[in-house]
Amino acid sequence: MTISNLRRIALAGAASTIALLGAGAADASAFYLQEQSVVAAGRAFSGEAADQGAQSLWWNPAAIAGNEKSTAYLGFSAIMPKGKVRNVGTIIARPGQAPAPVGGNQVSVDPLNKGYLPSGAVGWKINDQWSVGLALTAPYSFATNYENNSWARYTADKTKLTTIDLQPTIAFAPSPLIGIGVGLNIERSKASLSNSLPNLSPLLPDGHQTLRGKGWDFGWSAGVQIHPSEIIDLGFSYKSSVKHKLKGSITTAGLLGPLVGQNGRIEDITASFRTPWQAMASARIHVSDQLTLNGQVVRAGWKKFDAIRLGAPVNAALDQNYKNSWSVAGGVDYAVTPQWTMRGGVQWDQTPTQDGSRDARVPDASRINFALGTSYAITESITLDAAANYVDFKNASIDRLGGFYVGTPAQTIIRPDGRLTGAHAIVLAVGGRMSF
Repeated sequence: MTISNLRRIALAGAASTIALLGAGAADASAFYLQEQSVVAAGRAFSGEAADQGAQSLWWNPAAIAGNEKSTAYLGFSAIMPKGKVRNVGTIIARPGQAPAPVGGNQVSVDPLNKGYLPSGAVGWKINDQWSVGLALTAPYSFATNYENNSWARYTADKTKLTTIDLQPTIAFAPSPLIGIGVGLNIERSKASLSNSLPNLSPLLPDGHQTLRGKGWDFGWSAGVQIHPSEIIDLGFSYKSSVKHKLKGSITTAGLLGPLVGQNGRIEDITASFRTPWQAMASARIHVSDQLTLNGQVVRAGWKKFDAIRLGAPVNAALDQNYKNSWSVAGGVDYAVTPQWTMRGGVQWDQTPTQDGSRDARVPDASRINFALGTSYAITESITLDAAANYVDFKNASIDRLGGFYVGTPAQTIIRPDGRLTGAHAIVLAVGGRMSF
């Protein structure tokens, strides 16, 4: 086998690190962040596709159709996750050697970093029928940081993904009973990730690999809102999958002996993957002037994230084995006074990751989100919002088989056996809304 073929196959194995794009976020399944509205966070995201105003544009482009006034929203969320990723019995199998335990730190504490997420939107009323809007969100953004000597180092050590989404929107209300909206999702993604590489002898220090990439990509959103009476608001929306293509580089260093020829930097590497589509249905029932009940169901098409496809010179597809998932939420808004509103809710969110296919860069699990929030109208046109969420994660296995230099005499296999335990997150959010 030629050196160039050895290098290509080795990169195909080592570049599985790009699976960072599925790493667990703090408050929604897999790598999706749903904190795009403080009002929504306060009721556990239970009525957003049926609510009106610029703060609901991410969930439904029809949210600004037929609004009495133009609206604007600005919010900020602090996401504070906690948890442990611990080794149970991970094994490394080097060529010609008996399988051995992976050494190093056996418990990584809080590998998912704290995050700070801004969001904003505006909806301009042109006339009683037409409106235009713009939402600015960061739906897929997070960072993880494992120790250099963590037992998980061959899967991940440093990870950072930032996605900015601009959603220009146009909405039309043919009558007071119905609103229709469509939006274009323009996304800028930037990723940086790294992991250790095993040398052939356990007596040698690890090598290291870093992959960086960025790109612009596009999707779309569409929705409808129906207001059959003063009591009920209904909302239905669909957000497309976005095919992302990142272009960047892979840098490899620290490999010794027969692997030394793989050290170096390769430019113009491409990696493509798809984010999930989302189909949403919401209802808001105004029981009285004070009390509103909210409900929302979301089906997320995570099967679209079936593989990460790497271009030349790697030319490999890395299977992800994600499944479609459900999210169900219920909540309540209660107007204590005409100026002051309290709200709360509960959300169950299913993970799309599966046992046997979950690694330390994807320590995701199903979760329950408990929420409280409040709003206070300081004037007729300005309202301040605040929310707090406690997100409780189930324990989950970390057991995805990994390989390096696959198909060569240097083939090295990692058999992870770990657990995500004690994971939870606190999310605090503040923001404000204005009509004009």
